[in-house]
Amino acid sequence: MQRPDIRLGINVDHVATVRNARGGIHPDPLAAALVALEHGADSITIHLREDRRHIRDADVTSMRQQMPGPMNLEMAATEEMLAIAMAVRPHAVCLVPERRAELTTEGGLNAVGQSMQLFPIIKALSAEGVRVSLFLDPDPAQIAEAAKLGAGAVELHTGTYCEALAGPAREAERNRLVAAAREVAAHGMECHAGHGLDYETAAEMAAVPEIIELNIGHFLIGQAIFDGLGATVARMKQTMRDARSR
Repeated sequence: MQRPDIRLGINVDHVATVRNARGGIHPDPLAAALVALEHGADSITIHLREDRRHIRDADVTSMRQQMPGPMNLEMAATEEMLAIAMAVRPHAVCLVPERRAELTTEGGLNAVGQSMQLFPIIKALSAEGVRVSLFLDPDPAQIAEAAKLGAGAVELHTGTYCEALAGPAREAERNRLVAAAREVAAHGMECHAGHGLDYETAAEMAAVPEIIELNIGHFLIGQAIFDGLGATVARMKQTMRDARSR
């Protein structure tokens, strides 16, 4: 049986990081998103953080209004962010943990411990037709809780896998992700994956048939300095498709 195609979501947060380092309007995350979509991206991810360190409220509005492809809004599970998401109504929302001190998202949500906080947010967004995913570590208990809460998808945190040295440690983490992907699919949810992926690790994840979407940002924005954003996105999409076909 032919495996389903795999989607590529591009996170353009760090285009905004470069813009904000100097002030002004360049480079524009919306312009980057349009290039990514033109060269094979299936959706665009942006993370509106509490401290607005990269993406700003105006970016969320302009991208929702002007971008032809789906927008995936990463956000913390707070009343402030829920109000923004309900006003903007993106195609999808991914609920992520957030700490001001962290440089980047350091791990998955504790869905088991935060179920009372997460449930009304998932319910409200789902009622508006927004697909809600939870960013989780590859833990069966967390995945089962996501299903109980009514999430439409789980995005597996691949950071530990990507940071592990080649050998037994990386292989063990990959096996955890493969098992978790099967668990997500068994619960009837879409399985996505992301964080820290490059060409090599994205190919490994794309080969897992239960994973139907990869969300990638930092590596691609960095590689675009050397190869151009369009070429980088196109190469990533082809890398994923080649791995999928094998």
